[in-house]
Amino acid sequence: MRRRLVGMVAAVLVAAGVGVVAPASAQAAPYCGITWGSLAKSGHGTTHGVVTGVRAGEHACYDRLVVDLGQGATGYTVRYVSGVPYQARAGTIPLRGGAFLEILVSSPAYDPATGQPTYAPANPRELASVSGYRTFRQVAYGGTFEGMTTVGLGVRARLPFRAFLLAGPGSGYRLVVDVAHLW
Repeated sequence: MRRRLVGMVAAVLVAAGVGVVAPASAQAAPYCGITWGSLAKSGHGTTHGVVTGVRAGEHACYDRLVVDLGQGATGYTVRYVSGVPYQARAGTIPLRGGAFLEILVSSPAYDPATGQPTYAPANPRELASVSGYRTFRQVAYGGTFEGMTTVGLGVRARLPFRAFLLAGPGSGYRLVVDVAHLW
């Protein structure tokens, strides 16, 4: 009897135009196909280059930071931290944003043979103009010491990111850090 009642109710609902809808998947499709995550990323280069520049750009699905490296594929670590520490100095870099990425590059911002700077930003608190970017809030210099250079990246929130090395131009390399606009 109960089975017959359930069948009749279902028939009435279908006749009335009320369909039974399967529940939607609890997990939405990734934003722009991005599946990077927000855990630390690192890579190991075969040589030690020198930092020669820092620049930023906007893309449809992410903001991009590029650290230019002369003459070598260097190691790096990029991770979210509660505060980005300076190199060889107490304290943390003051950054705008809801989350902070520490970008640690295994290359100095000076020529090891001569001690001359290879990268000396005019304004260490604003390495690249990111005003109006969807994700980036500030890019700041944390210094260089004993072959290591720190860059602090303030972002809107803890969002997925990726980090990788690209060869070129010439014998140089580029450390690329992409941070997604959304999850």
